[in-house]
Amino acid sequence: MGRMLIEAVVNAPDCQLAGALDLPGSPALGQDPAAFLGRTSGISISADLHEGLKNAQVLIDFTRPEGTLAHLAVCRELGVKAVIGTTGFDAAQKAQIGAHAQHIGIMMAPNMSVGVNVVMKLLDMAARALNEGYDIEIIEAHHRHKVDAPSGTALKMGEVVAAALGRDLKDCAVYGREGVTGERDPSTIGFATVRGGDIVGDHTVLFAGTGERIEITHKSSSRVTYAQGSLRAARFLASHGAGLFGMDEVLGLG
Repeated sequence: MGRMLIEAVVNAPDCQLAGALDLPGSPALGQDPAAFLGRTSGISISADLHEGLKNAQVLIDFTRPEGTLAHLAVCRELGVKAVIGTTGFDAAQKAQIGAHAQHIGIMMAPNMSVGVNVVMKLLDMAARALNEGYDIEIIEAHHRHKVDAPSGTALKMGEVVAAALGRDLKDCAVYGREGVTGERDPSTIGFATVRGGDIVGDHTVLFAGTGERIEITHKSSSRVTYAQGSLRAARFLASHGAGLFGMDEVLGLG
């Protein structure tokens, strides 16, 4: 994902790569982050947050929750805005992000794909129309290296559907079924997770009624879409002050 972001930035006429960060001990430290493209950017990959962010206006962060929170603390100190594509935050960590957003502009979304965020709007419409007589299941698939389940995107889809139905996802989500479970509770939203191979990301929300099924599906074949969505988010933040924003605001979806 880091390479996808670097390629998107260096190819964008209105963006400039100001820094690139990696973990301490990485063999990439000191190298030009654009070297894999056969180009030079004039900067070096660093493990020093202050060094990497000193000339930046926006940080694009796809890491892990603990790393993102450490990065946000430095962003707040330096006045750098942030686009967060990291997933797996718990409630307390989300509260910390909200606190940082009182001082800097933060755009946070579980999926930066423009298509996925359009799907979120479709799900809201579908759930409101199919609010009776339809069982709702969310199926997602990702590569073998993904560490959180269900995916942040699947959870966001569940939140969108639950809100449209006047429910709270934490009260109606079912994350696993095994053994004699009894009949399905019609008020629940089920989740199924697949992990394997190099699947970039597939998500399907199934509305199963009597005599028909409606499936709203998004499939990612490349991480390029996440990088391009991240750049749209960075451009959005450039003209906004402090606050916590979502991709629906970036895309003008309301």
